[in-house]
Amino acid sequence: MDVKLIQRLIKLMKDGEVFELELEDEKAGSRLRLKRGRPEAPAVPMPMVHVMHAGAAPVPQVAAPGAAPAAPSAPEAQKPAAHKGTTISSPMVGTFYRSSSPEAEAFVRVGSRVELDRTLCIIEAMKVMNEIKSEISGEILEILVENGEPVEFGQPLFLVKTD
Repeated sequence: MDVKLIQRLIKLMKDGEVFELELEDEKAGSRLRLKRGRPEAPAVPMPMVHVMHAGAAPVPQVAAPGAAPAAPSAPEAQKPAAHKGTTISSPMVGTFYRSSSPEAEAFVRVGSRVELDRTLCIIEAMKVMNEIKSEISGEILEILVENGEPVEFGQPLFLVKTD
C-alpha cells in the first residue's frame, strides 16, 4: 500500500474523529486496519446523510462533527482567479470516478453543459457506487480531482459557471 495514502487516512481519522478504519486491496492481497482509542465522553449523535443511488437502497453516511469548515482545501485555494464559478463538493469520503467503468466515457468533461439531476461522477464508499448528481445548471469550468483519487467530505470536485 502507498505510504502517502496511509498518512492521508491517518490524518482523516484524526480530523474527522474516525476511530476505526479497515481497507482491503484484493488485487494486491493486502489489508490495512487502523484503530485508535475512543474518547472517554459519550459520543454525540451525528447527522446522517442519505445518498440515493439508482436501483439501490440508501447508504447512510456520517458527516464529520463540527461541520463548519476551518479553511478551504488545497485544490480550492489553488484555483486560478480567472475562473469564477460555483464549486460542487463531495458529499462523502470515498474514491472519485469520472465514469461508470474504465472503458466508459466520462460523465462530464471541461466545457460540458450540465442540468439539474445530471450524473457528474461516482464516489465509491465501502464498495458501494454512489452517483453524484448536479444540483445546479451550468458549464463545467474545471474538474478538480483526478480519476481514481480519494476524496474527503466537503472537498471541491467541480467548478461550474452557473446560468
